[in-house]
Amino acid sequence: MIPPSSSLVKYDNPVLVSRNTDKKTPRAKPLKVTPQPVPGSGGPVPSAPPKGGTKLPPVDTQKAEQTDEILNSILPPKEWTEQGQLWVQQVSSTPATRQDVINLQEQLDTRLQQRQAKETGICPVRRELYSQVFDEIIRQVTINCAERGLLLLRVRDEINMTLAAYQTLYESSVAFGMRKALQAEQGKYDMENMIETLEGEKRELERQVNELKAKCDAIEKRETERRAVEEKRHAEEIQFLKKTSQQLKIQLEGIIAPKK
Repeated sequence: MIPPSSSLVKYDNPVLVSRNTDKKTPRAKPLKVTPQPVPGSGGPVPSAPPKGGTKLPPVDTQKAEQTDEILNSILPPKEWTEQGQLWVQQVSSTPATRQDVINLQEQLDTRLQQRQAKETGICPVRRELYSQVFDEIIRQVTINCAERGLLLLRVRDEINMTLAAYQTLYESSVAFGMRKALQAEQGKYDMENMIETLEGEKRELERQVNELKAKCDAIEKRETERRAVEEKRHAEEIQFLKKTSQQLKIQLEGIIAPKK
């Protein structure tokens, strides 16, 4: 027999559930449970109830059965198959002692060290082990007081629901962050392309400005030279006209003077 993975929750010895291959009526039970001791445990096999008239079970028996039902509803039995045989292991209904609680604490510390659980931050291993301890505490409390155990069950379910909500929120926030990061990366790529385009346009405009400046300098130089030539020519014409006017004045005075 290969038992399932060990847990901090206390379970009873596994029970072999054998399937009957004979033809059965529709009302017949499909499974037949045969309690068997674990090899090496030496535990006795419970005997069948005596035949005879039906008697009402005592109050303690009814309370124990009710507690077992509550325990099975809170912590469902483990089931696994080996060589075509179905094994079932139910949670233990044995009350816990103070030494059991001390042993539970020691087992928790040992498991935390063996599985190298993180002391801080998010750690699935630490969460799993503490969840098993919480289930074991619920089992111990339920045996002594079923109502208190059901209340702890509500607390456990509320905690699990809150953790699931936080996990969903964390996953959605991570997805949102990834989308924003991708958008930022895409925006960065687009911005780099825009910067490169603008830099190309800037270089082209600078080239045009330099060309226009060169043209302006050439035009200004040409106009300066033309103005200098025009001024020189104009000065020469003025000088020529002044000289001509002076000569004409002298001639005119020479003509008028003899008549006197």
